[in-house]
Amino acid sequence: MEITVTDAQQTIRVGEQLAPLLKPQDVLLLDGDLGAGKTTFTKGVAQGLGIHRRVKSPTFTLVHEYHDGRLPLYHMDVYRLEDADPGDLGIAEYFDGDGVSVVEWSQFIKDELPPTYLLVRFIKDENDDSRRTLRFEPHGERAKKLVDQLASRVK
Repeated sequence: MEITVTDAQQTIRVGEQLAPLLKPQDVLLLDGDLGAGKTTFTKGVAQGLGIHRRVKSPTFTLVHEYHDGRLPLYHMDVYRLEDADPGDLGIAEYFDGDGVSVVEWSQFIKDELPPTYLLVRFIKDENDDSRRTLRFEPHGERAKKLVDQLASRVK
């Protein structure tokens, strides 16, 4: 499934629409270029979960935890793990925990990923800097169900 957005508010809205469908141990992988909208999308997921704190990129801290919503949100930016061993950091414990894990730059921890996750690719339009395509790629039955449910919400 693909959704085209033309500004940050639309990106946030897609995240908000996905949030009510999420359950504990759901894993969302957000991949795309710098500035493609990954953290903006995460802001929408947080809002949809009822989290009112400011969401910002965890680039320098690896993980930001938000516990004040319907479910805990674990927002990870693993870009800096390109040359590290992510197995030593306990990332898998978040995946098996009581909340939703959102991971930016997941290609750097591919060996640590659970078997079921929803990959969202953020693709910038070459001709329009404000336009993005969000491509939802489910891995596993739970993720397929999420995509089907989201598709019925964003029509």
